[in-house]
Amino acid sequence: MISANNVTLRFGKKALFEDVNIKFTEGNCYGIIGANGAGKSTFLKILSGELEPTKGFVAITPGQRLSFLKQDHFRYNDNTVLDTVMRGNPRLFEVMEEKDAIYMKEDFTDEDGIRAAELETEFANMNGWEAESDAATLLNGLGVDTEYHYLTVGEIPDALKVKVLLAQALFGNPDILLLDEPTNHLDLDAIEWLEEFLINFENTVIVVSHDRYFLNKVCTQIADIDYAKIQLYAGNYDFWYESSQLMIRQMKEANKKKEEKIKELKEFIQRFSANASKSKQATARKKALEKIELDEIRPSSRKYPYIDFRPEREIGNDALEVKGLSKTVNGVKVLDNITFTLNRTDKVAFVGSDEVAKTTLFRILAGEIEPDEGSYKWGVTTSLSYFAKDNNDIFDTELPITDWLMQFSKVKDVTYVRQFLGRMLFSGDDGMKKMNVLSGGERVRVQLSMMMIKESNCLIFDEPTNHLDMESITALNNALIKFPGLILFSCHDHQFVQTTANRIMEFTPNGLIDKLTTYDEYLAADEEARKRTVYTSVEEDN
Repeated sequence: MISANNVTLRFGKKALFEDVNIKFTEGNCYGIIGANGAGKSTFLKILSGELEPTKGFVAITPGQRLSFLKQDHFRYNDNTVLDTVMRGNPRLFEVMEEKDAIYMKEDFTDEDGIRAAELETEFANMNGWEAESDAATLLNGLGVDTEYHYLTVGEIPDALKVKVLLAQALFGNPDILLLDEPTNHLDLDAIEWLEEFLINFENTVIVVSHDRYFLNKVCTQIADIDYAKIQLYAGNYDFWYESSQLMIRQMKEANKKKEEKIKELKEFIQRFSANASKSKQATARKKALEKIELDEIRPSSRKYPYIDFRPEREIGNDALEVKGLSKTVNGVKVLDNITFTLNRTDKVAFVGSDEVAKTTLFRILAGEIEPDEGSYKWGVTTSLSYFAKDNNDIFDTELPITDWLMQFSKVKDVTYVRQFLGRMLFSGDDGMKKMNVLSGGERVRVQLSMMMIKESNCLIFDEPTNHLDMESITALNNALIKFPGLILFSCHDHQFVQTTANRIMEFTPNGLIDKLTTYDEYLAADEEARKRTVYTSVEEDN
């Protein structure tokens, strides 16, 4: 068990947390939620001991081991992938290193033999003989193939480094597991594997995530951070949402009844306070009135942007035709003879683990790069807006946000442009911020403002939910659901894909799979196909 006891954290006069008391018990997975800036990641750092609270303390059951997912991609560049994962249990790795050092000695003494025996016993008690195979199992489950296990972390692709760090956090069955945005940069297969791992994990999990489907799948309780307090709710994310909304409705209804009672008492007091025969009743009602207190209903600190893509004109029936597209990137053929046709009502989710293939296709269709072979043709009525995952070039300018957005607006008026920024939670002088100083979340909101201003009827999104909080993801999700034009997108948010897409395309080693279906139906069919393959191979073996 891990608990926060009267924890307060102040930065100057501002209290991020105030007298927080909460217990996290074994067998539960807790989802930490709250608006951007509420302190979700900071609270995990307090629990892990990386950050000292201003007041109060964190207590952990003696003898229990805590593991914390850290997004430090370069710390282990000189270590092998397997060693990096096994470092997730520091004591086990220390024993391994000391044991190996003793056995490497040329002048092996009796004392060395005694020490080696002690270490061997401790090593066995920690299941050390299974450590390497356990680490390999975690890596394979997350999609890090065996060919990478003995390379250094610095030698493997960046997309795999995130998975190695996650495997490190999960390694060795920690008693308390802290995960800060564990699904960031994971492909959907890896996320599905992680979901199943956490569902079957028997110890304590505390996770910060913006993935609603993930929170619904793995969480047994939700810890909501709002106004420097943490309120615990039983159930998953959807249950929290319904419960919190129900609580607000009940408080409003209770206040309404109290207000009616207050009005009734005041009218009686005013009417009969001067009447001698009614004076006792009037006095009693005064006392009753003094006891009535309205519940304080504070609006949530969460802020939802207003996202609405309105095409200037309708798109024609023939939206996009792609024929035989091929492209090699850094010596690897990432697109190989890709062919498909899109219609005006298609909302296509590109899924699968090959991130480079998806980004390369989007960049070709957006006109940023040329294919090596093949062609593509947009419909004559098609107008395009593209959301790039790698946006460093876009924001490498000292232009103020308003000036940069003005170039995409048909209405050359600052007030008009500021309306879009206001919808995206840029208020007051925020529009004068320079592009090159914006945070990750601000960059996303600026790009979405640009796409709204352009009024295009075809939208391409390459991982738009990265860096967004839950409220912004929800707003974007709802906007795409009602968008009347063509959408091509990639996203690791399961709920986002399921509720937006009516067509799924997946890049596989055997080519492009193209299905008119929802994402859940696609996964179910894929699972059934895998089962049939396994069943057939078992029959053949027999």
